[in-house]
Amino acid sequence: MTVVPMPKRAKTANPVAKPYEPTDREIAARAAYKKRRASKPPVPQIKVSMSEEGAKRVASLAVDHPDPTLGYELLAEAVGADNGTFLAGTLDSLAKIAQVGSAVREGELNYALSMVCGLRPKDQIEATLGVQMAAIHIATMNAAMCMGQAKTWELKESQERALNRLARTYVAQIEALKRYRSKGEQRVIVERVNVEKGGQAIVGNVAHGGGVGEEK
Repeated sequence: MTVVPMPKRAKTANPVAKPYEPTDREIAARAAYKKRRASKPPVPQIKVSMSEEGAKRVASLAVDHPDPTLGYELLAEAVGADNGTFLAGTLDSLAKIAQVGSAVREGELNYALSMVCGLRPKDQIEATLGVQMAAIHIATMNAAMCMGQAKTWELKESQERALNRLARTYVAQIEALKRYRSKGEQRVIVERVNVEKGGQAIVGNVAHGGGVGEEK
């Protein structure tokens, strides 16, 4: 019996994937994103390295920039710092927010830093409030996680109360920042005025300062 070998099947080339063509809405969204990023100052990230010193674990923070001096200056500008002492204290505070056990999580630290820089603090008071807002936000998310993982209704209700308190604190912080930036000024804009017979109307903006009974 003669065995006739079957002809080998030619290998077919894998089709070349066609490059994805973004939609008009995606193109517009990308352009808006690039424009928003270009309008903000550059902020380098922080690198975290953990080391052992005796029985303690120590976190060392370093700016992730080719020119460390310039990197720290960019960070100082981004958080409204006018000296190195405040910048170092701000970074140390952010590290405490990102600390779990004896380790500092680099990703969470840079996330908290991005929240502070996103507020564009004009001075050290605004920067300090921004750090507190970042701490409350992360604590709120941790409370939400604990509530979802709670095994009993008692624990779930306890975490829910903590979550609500933290969320209200965050709203209060936003209001405090708004009041500080407005320097306590309240502006009332009159859009429609009805004048009765014999009356007199004053059309314009009426601004009240922080004191009672003061008018400008």
